[in-house]
Amino acid sequence: MPQIHPTAIVEPGAKLAATAAVGPFCVVGAKVELGERVELISHVAVAGRTTIGDGTRVFPFASIGHIPQDLKYKGEESRLEIGRDNIIREQVTINPGTSGGGMVTKVGDGCAFMVGVHVAHDCIIGDHVIMANNATLAGHVHIDDYAVFGGLSAVHQFVRIGRHAMVGGVTGVERDVIPYGSVVGDRARLSGLNIVGMQRRGFARDDIQALRTAYQMLFGNETGTFADRLAAVDKQFATVGPVRDVVEFARADSIRGLCQPRTNGGG
Repeated sequence: MPQIHPTAIVEPGAKLAATAAVGPFCVVGAKVELGERVELISHVAVAGRTTIGDGTRVFPFASIGHIPQDLKYKGEESRLEIGRDNIIREQVTINPGTSGGGMVTKVGDGCAFMVGVHVAHDCIIGDHVIMANNATLAGHVHIDDYAVFGGLSAVHQFVRIGRHAMVGGVTGVERDVIPYGSVVGDRARLSGLNIVGMQRRGFARDDIQALRTAYQMLFGNETGTFADRLAAVDKQFATVGPVRDVVEFARADSIRGLCQPRTNGGG
């Protein structure tokens, strides 16, 4: 039987795994599903068609699955899907999807959302993403695995953040960030590669060096168009996984364009 504190409210219809725990003064809606070992510590409000995967812990005053902050939302039965082993700290807000974005917001496994993080409607977040205090995502943002966000950073709607990218604190991101890229600034500019993150995660030295060279080819000069430089990188590093990630990301459809270094005019 799940552990439910006497002061908690669990509406009829909610599905709680046998090892789930609902702490004092929590409110769990009728369409919520909590997996094994999910813990709502206290004063957590979970609503809507929300599923929370095994082992995820939610801290006090988090608001999970309540209706989006989108004036176009008309009460559609959208969803919020949160994966396994996530840490959702105090005052985090995560909203479900809308009809304009696929009807679902998704969070992967092993993520950490620190105090005051906001994840808006229709965001898709991969695994092992870390968002520091008061980092915020607008609607329709896509975040790949292992991306890291500094405190007070903010991401514009429809932006893509590549895997292993690093967004600095107090940074406003209006354009897509390449995989392994690092961005900083009031309006984010590409400042280099997240080499420290790659080293910590065990990337081979040869792959890191190849990515450094590819980065210089793409962003270190303005010879030819960006498409020409991308083609040259693609040809030279066809078998290097991290470089392939950057090439495929840059070629994918996007409405926001790529973050560029401050010294690069685009191309």
